Amino acid sequence: MNYLRGFIPWIAYGSLSWAVWQWGALAGLLLGCVLLYADRADGLSPSARILDYGSLVFFAGITVLAFLNPDSGLRAYDGALSSGWLALITLGSTVARRPFTLAIARRKAPPEVWGTPVFLRINYVLSAVWGASFALAAAGQVLVTAYGLGLSALIAIHVSVFVIPWRFTADYPERAKARFLKKVGERPYVQEARPA
Repeated sequence: MNYLRGFIPWIAYGSLSWAVWQWGALAGLLLGCVLLYADRADGLSPSARILDYGSLVFFAGITVLAFLNPDSGLRAYDGALSSGWLALITLGSTVARRPFTLAIARRKAPPEVWGTPVFLRINYVLSAVWGASFALAAAGQVLVTAYGLGLSALIAIHVSVFVIPWRFTADYPERAKARFLKKVGERPYVQEARPA
């Protein structure tokens, strides 16, 4: 469930924006501020809050647009815009060598494993899977909207964009650790990462 925590503003926005765009955007912005404040209170460094900051930028912009121009043509593509923005955040965090999943994983993992090669590799893979899912969802949402395939198709895409990577995230870390242990001949999981 930790992985869904950072997406709470996006889920609220997706749930509300189809009916009340402006208020869905404002709800996303306010929830994003609450999560950022909670993370700050928990002592997370700013570099670990990439998803929080990226969310705030999106929701600030979309809130202003939604209230200033509620009939904007972009409203029809708000799902694609939000998925595309999430793809930029998640894939961008991987390229910047700060996978967004690190902040989430560090809440559950002991500090002594944070620098290990397997821990870092798991987080690069997870961030890439989430990013790919968002990118595919953005493309799918553009097609659904352009061809008028309806609300049911958009809802199916919105749900799958979270469920598929969430299920992968639930299973992959344990499989990756097991493969790592088998590969290193049952040496301890905690090993220092060697400098590149």
